[in-house]
Amino acid sequence: MSDLSTNYMGLNLRNPLIISSSGLTEKIDDIKEFEARGAGAVVIKSIFEEEIIAKTQKNINQMNASGFIYPETMEYFDYDSMEDPVSDYLQFLRKVKEETSIPIIASINCVTAEGWIDFAKRIEDTGIDALELNVFPLPSDPNRTAEQNDKVYFDIAEKVTSVVKIPVAMKVGYYHSALSNFLVKLSKTPIKGLVLFNRFYNPDFDINTLEFKPNSVFSSPNEISTSLRWVAILSGKLESDIAASTGVHDGIGMVKQLLAGANAVQACSTFYRNGNEQVTFMLKQLDEWMKENGYNTINDFRGKMSIDETYNPSAYERVQFMKYFHDL
Repeated sequence: MSDLSTNYMGLNLRNPLIISSSGLTEKIDDIKEFEARGAGAVVIKSIFEEEIIAKTQKNINQMNASGFIYPETMEYFDYDSMEDPVSDYLQFLRKVKEETSIPIIASINCVTAEGWIDFAKRIEDTGIDALELNVFPLPSDPNRTAEQNDKVYFDIAEKVTSVVKIPVAMKVGYYHSALSNFLVKLSKTPIKGLVLFNRFYNPDFDINTLEFKPNSVFSSPNEISTSLRWVAILSGKLESDIAASTGVHDGIGMVKQLLAGANAVQACSTFYRNGNEQVTFMLKQLDEWMKENGYNTINDFRGKMSIDETYNPSAYERVQFMKYFHDL
């Protein structure tokens, strides 16, 4: 078998396939199966900021109403003694680390920069290998500038990395007015990895009942093009590692992202559609492709199709269809 090992954020992965944060990574048995089938690393299902705030505030209100606690004593309060989502999450992380040997990455779903310092530190204390900050506030407010929207990311990166020593990645979306400039600047913060990109919840509604419903819960293979374009454009320009995400459904998709310049690849929807055994199939495809093309290691071909290395860099910056459809 080829040498599939790679390095992501200073973590030595036996291969570049990372199981991304999802319902598939919230149970220890599933995580252990992913490990057994060969996954390089696993990102635990995110703990959500809104969930923590709502639960914590409810407990604080109840204690204040009973006269049990005063606001000025909150800094001394031991939240681990409460049955809240945070303590449950911390216990789960400890259990996963005890029962697995591949790198395990915790995940926080952030919308603000406030309140994450203590949570991040407590997550680090579980012995986890790395932390992924899942950040995607939709820049929908017309009264907020691009700088104000981007500042949320920089504030979160600065505050979290100031209190933890484990590598921190940030998973971001592509709704930015100057995406390349934003990501280059973000890579210069102390974060070690950028995950490109978040896949947003897509709203839809029934025209008869006027009820909202989710649309396209799982990604499809054709969605790989967005992240593929930007991985290729940014490869070699960022001061952090890149994990490509969204639309990677098989080993061929994984090869494409590595050729574009990714250090690692995150996948999720394909395991919902094809089962956890898809991990083995994807790694087999990667190995066979490497052998067929004479590559012994990932570094032998990583980035060969990036914008700086490919024979046709304009292909990544072309956004019009004229070349392909002008004769139709």
